[in-house]
Amino acid sequence: MSKTIETTLTQNIFRILLAFFMVYAGFSHLTFNRVDFQAQVPDWLPLSKDLVVILSGIVEMALGLGLAFWKKERATLGWVLALFFVLVFPGNIAQYLDHKDAFGALDSDNARLIRLFFQPVLIAWALWSAGSYQAWRNSKTDD
Repeated sequence: MSKTIETTLTQNIFRILLAFFMVYAGFSHLTFNRVDFQAQVPDWLPLSKDLVVILSGIVEMALGLGLAFWKKERATLGWVLALFFVLVFPGNIAQYLDHKDAFGALDSDNARLIRLFFQPVLIAWALWSAGSYQAWRNSKTDD
């Protein structure tokens, strides 16, 4: 999967939007939303909530910048970002189950439940916009 995949203009626009979103979210982890993001860190995780928020913010910014600028590894970064979305999903579930408010908008069980359904959308967005799924399919036909 090391070949660079050509993506459409639409994919590129959505990839850049996702990259911007990731950099913005990562920055907000480190600054103005730091406490709100701590509400997503499950109590059972044996690490400091603040450390988890800081580290995940750094990872988000790195993934966003890589997705925007590292063309040669774009397809791989799409898979890594999709995996990241899978790995943080238990935090979203814990926030719902523990009834923890955050960001002003996640102030009800209904809002937190609806949010859970957007995680697969983010995963699909990462894989599609980076050409990751297309690269994987192409590698299967090359065999």
